[in-house]
Amino acid sequence: MAADGHRHVLAIGGLRGPDRVGLNREGAPLLLGYAATLTGARAPRICVLNTAAGDDSGAYVRSYQLLGEIGGRLTHLQLFPMPNAADPEDLLLSQDMIFVGGGSVANMLAVWQVHGVDSIMRRAWQAGIVLSGVSAGAICWFTSGTTDSFGIDLRPFTGGLGLLAPSYCPHYDSEPGRRPLYQSLIADGSLPPGIACDDGTAAHFVDDGLAAIVADAPGPCGYSVERTAEDTAAETVLDTKVLIGRLSAIHVRSRLLSLLTAPHIRVRSPDSRNSRRFT
Repeated sequence: MAADGHRHVLAIGGLRGPDRVGLNREGAPLLLGYAATLTGARAPRICVLNTAAGDDSGAYVRSYQLLGEIGGRLTHLQLFPMPNAADPEDLLLSQDMIFVGGGSVANMLAVWQVHGVDSIMRRAWQAGIVLSGVSAGAICWFTSGTTDSFGIDLRPFTGGLGLLAPSYCPHYDSEPGRRPLYQSLIADGSLPPGIACDDGTAAHFVDDGLAAIVADAPGPCGYSVERTAEDTAAETVLDTKVLIGRLSAIHVRSRLLSLLTAPHIRVRSPDSRNSRRFT
């Protein structure tokens, strides 16, 4: 259970390269450190899944490198060619945080369903285990999103776990096809309204609602994309909190308290960039 008794999901739009990713004082990526701090544990138990990358060994090496500086107790669940844990449910439900890497969200969820991991993830969410992930590992918590799981061309994906009702789009600034496709799919009703995140940005959901957009450096943003009455897409830039340096548990909890008592997430003051309509 998270320290504050709430359910938390941190959906990361993308982790930027080593020369651009924001790091805390311990050398861990700020966004991953933020997710770990939500647990309230001094040395959080963190389980990594790279099912979306076919449990590639290199993906686990990178994950351990990225998360190792947090100071938690790391483990992983791989499902290829067979589960590495005798009881995946016991492993996952004994964690403070679960982190899911990128790759093919469609293939990942198909494999999760075969092994019952989809149901376990729902129980983990209900139990207050902090859920986090990047790209495919971010889309999976929502109802739907955009994916290249089916080929080079991006397509809609509607088979998410549905823990969170909106759709989600990662890599909003780094992959040229993401933004126009996401807008068109929302405009024509193929996807429900949702949240998009640039690389270096994450959407933090508390219980069932969006509580904050956080970024590891100035510049990257999060966006709300809605369908208008004229069947166009309206994009709004959301207020983004830039994370700086080491994030103490007290800082994150005080920040969450202010967010939970606020009526809703703030939107940046209107200007030519912040609110746009697309056909």
